[in-house]
Amino acid sequence: MRATFYLLITVIFISCSSTTPAEPDTYTEIPWVSISEVESLVKKNPKKILVDVYTPWCGPCKMMDRNTFTNEEIINQVGKNFYAVKFNAEGPDAVNFMGKEYGNPDYNPARAKTRNGRHQLSSFFNVSGYPCLVILDENMRIVDKILGYKTPSQLAPELAKHGKLSMLEK
Repeated sequence: MRATFYLLITVIFISCSSTTPAEPDTYTEIPWVSISEVESLVKKNPKKILVDVYTPWCGPCKMMDRNTFTNEEIINQVGKNFYAVKFNAEGPDAVNFMGKEYGNPDYNPARAKTRNGRHQLSSFFNVSGYPCLVILDENMRIVDKILGYKTPSQLAPELAKHGKLSMLEK
């Protein structure tokens, strides 16, 4: 009877406790989140943030998506050490970041797939070219920028400065 009581209490305790989903041992793809979500995620579980600032017309940005962000080691390195955000540097959407709203007042829908107005958040990040990876710390401060196309073997050591080492560096 006593063992049944303790088992019942244990089951109730486990089911009532708030649990955060466990981080997977390996990732199959980069778990991208929106810039609007990242602040609340960092409050719950502090991690650095990797913002992939891209444009729809940028060839090297597409190559990074195709060649670098599909690499198993990069996927795991990013997934385990960062909240990953994709941000269209010339997109139309207003975003809230650090208590301020940023938009793109010069956005032209007719130019959606070509050069367009620069989003105010891109200016805040001081992005000078694409692709640009902006690394933010847990307090949303810019700690690094990685400019230009990077292969997995070029990107891994850059990311490792801000997290755990990857298999590509061993």
